[in-house]
Amino acid sequence: MINASTRKIAAHSADKLQRVLGAFDENLNIIMRELNVNLRVDGTTVVVSGGENEVAQAASVVENLLILSDNGEAIDKGRVSYCIELAKEGKASDITKLSSGVVAITSRGKPIKCKTVGQKRYVDAIKENQVVFGIGPAGTGKTYLAVCLAVQAMKQKQVDRIILTRPAVEAGEKLGFLPGDLQTKVDPYLRPLYDALQEMLGLETYTKLMERGSIEIAPLAYMRGRTLSNAFIILDEAQNTTREQMKMFLTRLGDGSKMVITGDITQIDLPEGKRSGLEHAAEVLGGVDGISIIRLNDKDVVRNPLVMRIVRAYEADDVRRKQVEKKVEQ
Repeated sequence: MINASTRKIAAHSADKLQRVLGAFDENLNIIMRELNVNLRVDGTTVVVSGGENEVAQAASVVENLLILSDNGEAIDKGRVSYCIELAKEGKASDITKLSSGVVAITSRGKPIKCKTVGQKRYVDAIKENQVVFGIGPAGTGKTYLAVCLAVQAMKQKQVDRIILTRPAVEAGEKLGFLPGDLQTKVDPYLRPLYDALQEMLGLETYTKLMERGSIEIAPLAYMRGRTLSNAFIILDEAQNTTREQMKMFLTRLGDGSKMVITGDITQIDLPEGKRSGLEHAAEVLGGVDGISIIRLNDKDVVRNPLVMRIVRAYEADDVRRKQVEKKVEQ
């Protein structure tokens, strides 16, 4: 028999409690549905009842969301769902660490903060190491946060320029069949980088820095034979590099520079038989001083919550396929 339990959590004010409850109590309903508890509001107090373990988890979610609310943080459905995930691991209090520290400020004055504990580890690693690998699924903010930090480093005169690059390999398409010159061909592949930079800098500043050469966006092939000094260098979609390309890129590192390599090893578009340079580098460079490898997962997805469920479904399918392949080999 499940032990029944009841907990009461008092809010500092009705306004702050309302932020946690959400419009039409939608956040409250998410907590009840996901943790199988009953929640009711009595004035400025939330009363939680249900199974002992579930009540403890739900109470920790409400308590920590109230702390965020006290700190002026917005409480949306994504943040509630993430706090529930942490509570199931006994780590709900970790979410309050995200309310301190601004990663960057956009051109419109919007503060950019980490939304998950994984993102915070990633940002801290970039600040503390010369080379960082950010490996994880779509929607985890790998590239966007790296661009934010690159812009901050330039504004603080820690680097003279920003260099962003991608391998020109996407979903089996070949550049030679696309119309236009090389720049026209590669622009669509680099568009996410343009967009992130323009949001951080504003179009006018971004254009000036591009014209001066302080920002360079180019396909990976353009990196060969260069030494990149006093720069913040980001290699995006690195799962589509070969081992040779990855080694070439990493050995471009010059004095006063920082490198961030991002990618999703579940979305490799290389020809069959070619091993991803990102996979290989993560294996061989894990113990090298000055290099940090951060692995983000489905809990760090900050897009539509459906993206998290899609990522999990594909991960489960990958596990099933590997088990079938193993049985066939036996």
